[in-house]
Amino acid sequence: MPKKKEIKKDKILQSIEQNIDESRLDTLYENVKGVIERARETIYKTANFEVVKGYWEIGRYIVEDEQHGKARATKGDALVKKLSEKLIIKYGIGFDYSNVKRMKQFYLTFPKGDALRTELSWTHYRILLRVDSEKARLFYMNEAIQGRWGTRTLERAILTKLYERTLMVQSKLDDVRDLVQDTKDNENEPEFTPEEFIKDPYNLSFTGLKLFPKHYEKDLEQALMDKLQDFILELGRGFAFVARQKRITIDDENYYTDLVFYHCILKCYVIIELKVGKITPKDIGQLDFYVNYWDEEEIQPDDNPTIGLILGTDKSNAVVRYTQIAKNEKLFASKYQLYLPSEEQLKKELIEEKERIEQEQRLIKKEQE
Repeated sequence: MPKKKEIKKDKILQSIEQNIDESRLDTLYENVKGVIERARETIYKTANFEVVKGYWEIGRYIVEDEQHGKARATKGDALVKKLSEKLIIKYGIGFDYSNVKRMKQFYLTFPKGDALRTELSWTHYRILLRVDSEKARLFYMNEAIQGRWGTRTLERAILTKLYERTLMVQSKLDDVRDLVQDTKDNENEPEFTPEEFIKDPYNLSFTGLKLFPKHYEKDLEQALMDKLQDFILELGRGFAFVARQKRITIDDENYYTDLVFYHCILKCYVIIELKVGKITPKDIGQLDFYVNYWDEEEIQPDDNPTIGLILGTDKSNAVVRYTQIAKNEKLFASKYQLYLPSEEQLKKELIEEKERIEQEQRLIKKEQE
């Protein structure tokens, strides 16, 4: 039998436990957990960045010793090989010839140590070393930091030529602005416009789908949901997933939008309709219907008007011109590709798009005369 003192002690502890405010305990727990998580994240980032700085310093010493302070002298890699052999004995295989040579390349590619970013790991930088263009590297660095990309996401962005395709979109947008600058007042333009975030074409090769055998819209939709992170990366910065097959009920009839996103920069909803095959006037009319409904029934007072985007394997410029898309700045039609485009294809598409824009603007000016 337990002693009387022990029984009394147990009762006191039970009484104290019963008097604890559970909500206060939960709040305290969350606060303490936050401190621990932040501390761990800081330690992790600090340790990663110390590795990055250390490898950069190694690269600097190698370059300065090889070149006697002259960054452009060219010599063989005999010194790197000998250095690697000595480092492996002391520190292991992590300092083999290829890695030490990469540290040298790291310094030559990023000669300013104060420009290194704490948000990026050594693996991030190893991937960035594969990018020859300085502008492209800076683009991928900024996107990786702002989007908190992991190394897999960064690798895929480079593989699918995200920089070149984003540049193509921006170039098309600049062409439009240049062509209409005499007839459009640019002073009151918003800081961001939907055109800056809509691509054409989109690359959906990550879905694994092929044009043949034939697939259906539901297959494409499912594939995009299975690879949602990759799809959001392809859409670009600012997109957040909201819903799939969102039901709309009008006069007891049910309709379903394929995909709904919210754009955190434009502060508006984006409805995406998927089409296997050529985009038709009927498809565009349906998208316009969804967008109008969303503006009337779903958006909040501080939301901007909804954007509609239809993705198809092909689109006719004539169809686009004679439908609501030509008259509505919130509707867009883009192609999607299920394969990786080559640089030659990107250049060809850019030239064709420029010619198309110029032709459309000539027609518009002719109609206004």
